[in-house]
Amino acid sequence: DSPEQFEVLKQQKEVWETGIDLFNRKPKKGVAFLQEQGLLGNSTKEIAEWLLTDERIDKIFIGEYLGENDDHSKEVMYAYVDSMKFSNMDIVAALRHFLEGFRLPGEAQKIDRLMEKFAARYCECNPTNALFTSADTVYVLAFSIIMLTTDLHSPQVKNKMTKEQYIKLNSGISDNNDLPREYLSQIYDEIAGHEIKM
Repeated sequence: DSPEQFEVLKQQKEVWETGIDLFNRKPKKGVAFLQEQGLLGNSTKEIAEWLLTDERIDKIFIGEYLGENDDHSKEVMYAYVDSMKFSNMDIVAALRHFLEGFRLPGEAQKIDRLMEKFAARYCECNPTNALFTSADTVYVLAFSIIMLTTDLHSPQVKNKMTKEQYIKLNSGISDNNDLPREYLSQIYDEIAGHEIKM
């Protein structure tokens, strides 16, 4: 390792840090900057890979970026979610895994896009799961799990949702049929005992 190489690496590290700092304020500008510097590839797959693996990036801004509605951000989000493996995972474990790398954005439409893609990917990874008739069922259930997490673990919510209310909330979500009570009851207990970090 010559002194020149060390200088180059040091400069590269500084440029990366500038780009990450930029991303952590304005995600699209951070991505564009790192691409202009030749440090980040242009393909959506490379950007998704970076978002999944670089721990210096603020999870809040990853969520914001993945939830954007422009074609490029959506393609990055699809590549990001498609790289996840949910095979043989129950839905709560899959949701935990899904939400490990970013924080859900505050905007309902952004959450909606992310959850829709999560549901599609979950079904893709579990084609023989007899419990879910469609990605729509997974989508509605996943949404209800997020609502339940917020409800049970947010100090602002005074009147917590009961198990009965949660089961009722999910009635008819499986092509107008109900999911097994026992199954919904287990989800409720799991979330009550272990909050999903969002």
